[in-house]
This record gives sequence, C-alpha cells and structure tokens, in this order.
Amino acid sequence: MVNQQHTPARDVAPAQARRVTAAVIDAFIALASGLVAGAAAGVQVSDGVVELRPQSPAVWGLALGVAVGVSFVNHALLTLATRASLGKLLTGVRVVRATDGGRPSLLRLAGRWLFGFYWMVLFVPLHLATDSDVEQQDAVGLRMVRRRTIRS
Repeated sequence: MVNQQHTPARDVAPAQARRVTAAVIDAFIALASGLVAGAAAGVQVSDGVVELRPQSPAVWGLALGVAVGVSFVNHALLTLATRASLGKLLTGVRVVRATDGGRPSLLRLAGRWLFGFYWMVLFVPLHLATDSDVEQQDAVGLRMVRRRTIRS
C-alpha cells in the first residue's frame, strides 16, 4: 500500500471560469428556491380561481428567508459534509483549509458564506460597472481547489 501524504502544494487552483460557474449555479439554486417559496405563499384561491398576489410583504419576506436559508445550507452545511456546495460539486471544485488542505470547520464556512454576500453586494456590481478584471478572492483561511479523482 502506498502512503500518500496530503500536501497543499499538490492542490490545483481552479480556473476563474469554474469559480464563476459554481457561484452562478449556487446563486441560481438559492434564488429559484426563494422565488418558488414566495410564489407558493402568494397563491390565493377564492371561488375556484387561483391568484398570485406577489405584492404582499410576507411573500417577499418568505422568499428572502428561504433564499438565504437555502444559501446557508448549501454553502456551509453541505460544504461541511462534502467539502463542496452543489455548484462546486457540478464544476469539480472543493473547499479546503489554505494552511494544510484539510477539511474546513463550520465557523470558517459560515464566515466564507458571509464574505460571499459582502463580495456579491459590493464588488460584483462595481466590477461589472467598471469592466475590471479583478478576480474573486478566497477568504477566511479557506480556498477552492480542483477535485481529484481517485484512481486505483
């Protein structure tokens, strides 16, 4: 049996296209979940007629709450269990500790999730408006690497 020690130097950073694709997939999952929940809450049936009433603040509050909840479950809890969110699993990327390539903790994953909101709200619109070429950064001592396939 071959002893394979894990070294962070063996991890390959993913291309920017993979990072962006994973982020777009994760954002779509959260937003779609929120919209579906909001639409379901806004449906009203009266006299056999189905109406969608999206103007209610409760509908939008539920939609926002579900979107944020799904995002947290996907980015923190699923990543804690599998080292990747759904978008990262689909694009062949995983999250590891930057120092030793080990499994990230829930606290760091929650911090990374919060940093993602900060990045999305502040920097993404700024970069789109100015057409800059600044790439997304890793945060809170975690980084993204390509998934390795195990071959026997």
